[in-house]
Formats: sequence, C-alpha cells, structure tokens
Amino acid sequence: MSVKSLLPSVLSVLLLSAPAKAATLSSWHFDPTQNLLDIITDENVQPQAQLVANPTRLVIDLPGIELGHPRVNYPVGTLIKAIRVGQFNAGTTRLVIELAPGYTLDPNQVKFRGRSPTHWSVQLPMPQPLPDGFRSDAQPPDIALTTPPPLRSPLPAVAPTPTPDPTLARVIQLGSPMSDLQPQVQAVIQRYQSLKAGMYFVDLQTGNYLDIQGDRVFPAASTIKLPILIAFFQDVDAGKVSLHETLVMRRDLIASGSGDMQDMPVGSKFSALETVNKMITISDNTATNLIIDRLGGIERLNQRFRSWGLQDTVMHNWLGDFQGTNKTSSKDLVRLLALMINGRLVSDSSQEQVLRILRHTTVKTLLPSGLGPGAVIADKTGDIGFLVGDAGVIDMPNGRRYLAGIFVLRPYNDPIVRRFVREISHLVYAYLE
Repeated sequence: MSVKSLLPSVLSVLLLSAPAKAATLSSWHFDPTQNLLDIITDENVQPQAQLVANPTRLVIDLPGIELGHPRVNYPVGTLIKAIRVGQFNAGTTRLVIELAPGYTLDPNQVKFRGRSPTHWSVQLPMPQPLPDGFRSDAQPPDIALTTPPPLRSPLPAVAPTPTPDPTLARVIQLGSPMSDLQPQVQAVIQRYQSLKAGMYFVDLQTGNYLDIQGDRVFPAASTIKLPILIAFFQDVDAGKVSLHETLVMRRDLIASGSGDMQDMPVGSKFSALETVNKMITISDNTATNLIIDRLGGIERLNQRFRSWGLQDTVMHNWLGDFQGTNKTSSKDLVRLLALMINGRLVSDSSQEQVLRILRHTTVKTLLPSGLGPGAVIADKTGDIGFLVGDAGVIDMPNGRRYLAGIFVLRPYNDPIVRRFVREISHLVYAYLE
C-alpha cells in the first residue's frame, strides 16, 4: 500500500470562471496561528487545488494570474514547513504548501471560502501523521513542474453570494449610479493600461455613487491609519485613552519608512495627541505602532473593525507593512467615513478632531490634486511603491459634500499614477460641481 493510496482520488477545485485576461496576484498572507491562507488577486480567478504525495503538499493554482516577481519561499514552522509561490507557467501562479515528511492533511477539512471574486481564503486543518510504514522523506519537486500532478477529489467550497444593499453602512440611502460619469471614468482607465484601480465615490446630498471595483481588496498601505485614528478617538470618547497621557517609545515599536520618530532615542516620550497627529499628518509608522500598542494590539483592532461592519479591512502586521499584508477596499474606507460623519462611531467633538487632523496631511498629490479652488479635503493616503491609495471627505464651495476612496496598483514607483488619480478626482469633482 502506498502513501498516495491514503489520499482521496481527486482534489480539484473549480470555484469561479477564469478571467478573460491575465491578471496579477495582488497579495497573499498565511496566518500560522489559524492555519489560514488569504489570496487576493486584482481580477476574478478560478482557484484549482491538488493534494500531492511523497511528501504531502497542497498545490493551489491560480489560472490566468501572473506573479510579477521571482519565486519566493516563506518558512512557516514544524508541521507546515513552508509556502512556496512561483510562476508555474506563462498564465498560472502556483502556491505550494509544504508539509513535514510523514504528515498529511484531511482533504475534507480543507475549506475554501470566497470572500469576493478576487479574495479567497483557505482554511487548513491541523496536519496529521501518516500511519507507521507509510512515511517518506523524499524531497518535493521544484515548483515549476512541466506537467501538473494528477487531479483528485473535489474540495468543498463556498462561493460568494453578494447581497444588494440599498444603503451604505445603513446610514446613507444610496441613490442612482452616476451613469453619465462612469463612461468618462472608464475612458480614463482605458488610457492607463499599466494600472489596476478600484474606486468608490458617493454624493452625500443625493446618495448617487460611482462604484468601479469598489469591493476589490487591495493592500491598505498607510490608509490603514484611518480606521486606527477613528478607533483611537472612539477610546478617547469612552474614557479609555487621554489625549494628554504619555506614550513611551519602545525599541520593538520603532519602524522604518515614513516619519521622524524612528530617529529619536528609545524611551522618548510623546503625548497621545502628538503621536496620533504624527501618525496621520506625516504618516509616521513608529507613531502608528505606538497607537496600535496603546489600543490593545492588532487583533483588538481587527475585532473593532469587524464590529463596525467593515468587510475588507484587516490588519496582519505592524507598520511599516511594505509587503502589503494589511488589507482594505475603497468602498470599505468610504463606508467607514460614512459611519463617522453620521455619528455612529465617535462624538461630534471627536469627529471634528479627526477631520481637523486629516485636513493637515502633507501629501497632496492624489485626490487633493484634482479638486477645484476652495474645496477642502480631509484624507489619508498610502504608498508602498507598487500601490497608492487615498480616501477622504471632500467639502465643495457650493456646500456639497462627498466621500471618496481609490486604490491603484502600478509598476513600482511609477509616477504616472498621480496623473491618473488627479484625472479621476477632477472628473468626479467637476461632475458634482
């Protein structure tokens, strides 16, 4: 009896229709504490899975998806040894979850969940030892196999079932799509073939909205500091945090990237208000980590985000998150802003402080650059080289207010993205003006 005979005969997954053209793997993340793999692409994808023996490994193929960078090997632990990600062929990205020799997975317990057509999670069971006599220490083949291993029995899957919602976050009654504006925006998108965008805008006066891939999940970059800011002022309102309390900078909280706190000595002291201002106005990563720590850590914040009804916003790592493991979507950030300005998350006085801080951000090259004279924006940007994002509240001179969120994947550090966002921002502004 062979090891292979202990495995089910077929382990393929056909979940969604494959995309018509090659897209890219936006990001992936494995949480070893939950054995949970998250996969995010920038277009719809049809995952396919195989369980392969000698040694046992779970192979997940993403047809129509290009990796866009060299193969990577991510060490995990003892039973799940590593995850390898590479380009299997010209049109397929492959993820290989490698188990320790002598261990296997129960394929009936491998659960695929479609969070959206571009966002899939794979819940893995705890690896189990094979019976004595069936162990193998053979090395796994290279990830770039010329022919894929044979397919085996289907894994259970849950396909996403979007539910239409006539409101935004149950606080804004949505009106009609901005049908006159959408073709203009699509024409701009077509001119920038190297960029992949998702955006969501809503006019608070009419409820009319522009939704182009608004639910697409992107790396959050520094826009993740926006929900952290609101969580901070929520705790101020609850009396759990004082604006004037002292925060002490520990070595483990110091982060590279944006900000100047990283250049100060360990043990430096800052007021909570000064720290949260730096987190937003100069996007200080070390300041952000001090605030995350003060609010109870990443998982506490994730619980808070879920309690607000955010569907795509989740943190996996402290700042700076240069690999883009923290996630959100343009619609989720607009949803968050809608909740805040309608008094669902913070008090009126805290809302004013949040908006005041956001109005003093130093980066003005994205959404602000497309606004007309006299417009005021309270926004938070993000930039990690391969992606930029921006979300905010815009007040127009005519008294109109609208919410905006946009994310764009780009060739690394390509400045053309600024022109693209400026054009989109200006089109929306002019349409509402």
